[in-house]
Amino acid sequence: MSRTLTQWLAHLEKLHPIAIDLGLERIRVVAERLGLLSRPIARQVVTVAGTNGKGSTVAMLEAVARAHGLSTACYTSPHLLRYNERLLFDGAEVGDDALIDAFERIDAVREDTGLTYFEMGTLAALVIIRDRAPDMAILEVGLGGQLDATNIIDADVGIVTSVALDHADFLGTDIEKIGAEKAGILRAGRPAVLGSRQMVKTVAAHAKALPVSRCLVLGQDFDWQHAETGRWQWQRPSEAADAGGWSLPDPGLPLDNAASALTALVALGLSLEAEKLEQAFSGIRLSGRMQRIGRYCLDVAHNPHAANYVASQLAQRPVGRRVALLGMLGDKDAEGVIDALWPVVDDWLAVTLSGARARPGEALAEIIRARGGQVLAVVDGPEAGIDWLEQHSQHDDVLVCGSFFTVAEALARLERGEGTA
Repeated sequence: MSRTLTQWLAHLEKLHPIAIDLGLERIRVVAERLGLLSRPIARQVVTVAGTNGKGSTVAMLEAVARAHGLSTACYTSPHLLRYNERLLFDGAEVGDDALIDAFERIDAVREDTGLTYFEMGTLAALVIIRDRAPDMAILEVGLGGQLDATNIIDADVGIVTSVALDHADFLGTDIEKIGAEKAGILRAGRPAVLGSRQMVKTVAAHAKALPVSRCLVLGQDFDWQHAETGRWQWQRPSEAADAGGWSLPDPGLPLDNAASALTALVALGLSLEAEKLEQAFSGIRLSGRMQRIGRYCLDVAHNPHAANYVASQLAQRPVGRRVALLGMLGDKDAEGVIDALWPVVDDWLAVTLSGARARPGEALAEIIRARGGQVLAVVDGPEAGIDWLEQHSQHDDVLVCGSFFTVAEALARLERGEGTA
């Protein structure tokens, strides 16, 4: 009897003894058996790597491509509420049946090759994308770049959004080595887009050494600036037609990433139209990134770089009092995140996440108290945190952040309602 999707996902967690096992040897063997490496999975492929900003870049690439009439597939991770969120076709989640069929096909050929949860999911996504052959496939790197499972596919353009310290247990703490790892998604003879003004030197050095066909760098080859209220101006690559820049709606997402997405599409040869860009940027919504549900703002920021962006956005929205519901994993820089959010948070609610990697809420509370902050309570889990806020802090603005797990559990609770104001 065929497994349900839920049963398959539980099965995938047991296939390999190490949850995160970077390297392409195992997945490449199975990909070759599936015929994934013998022909392109889509007419064009964009791969997005970086410490922060990958998800928003993918969302804007997809929106603009679809507005210009292209069919799209987007593979991202992790998900918030449903595994199906990881694979979208023209903006719609893939169905259970397609995922189950892909898992069965992979299982039939992998033989004794152990694959991680992420590797199996990546292969399934690639199989489905190859079968449907969209105009554009947009792949988000899971971890790192060069050794990430998505990197078995050659990208027609590679985007590196940012390089900062995160996932130190797997990528280390040498920022230049991390940059070189992320630059591993770039391909010789194909364009590269570097979407950070503080990009570490090893990324551009890797692009030059390949060499890529063009290396487009934010602040040098393309840029953006604020325009009138609620709008921004993209300054296109200088050799492109109409390079003076267009005024576009602010999507509520980092504009470095917006400019990078547009530049990558130009590098692919897409002829952009002002009316279609207006349409695309007016309708972008991304769950868990500065997402508003009533008085709650949810963002998956889990490192200082991302938390600084969140703080800069909240600083533009003064409120009477703001409480942060914070839950983090033990391998993340909690001190750095707390320090980044400190100027825009009045009081804190520390929560304990579930799982072996979780940092106890009391440990977060100790960091906050040591800095002179007020911890309203320490509770077990984000859902309990929302319940506490609904009972004790009904009129405050609330930031929910620190982890995908924190946002996912809080989002599930808020979507159910259950007495929220």
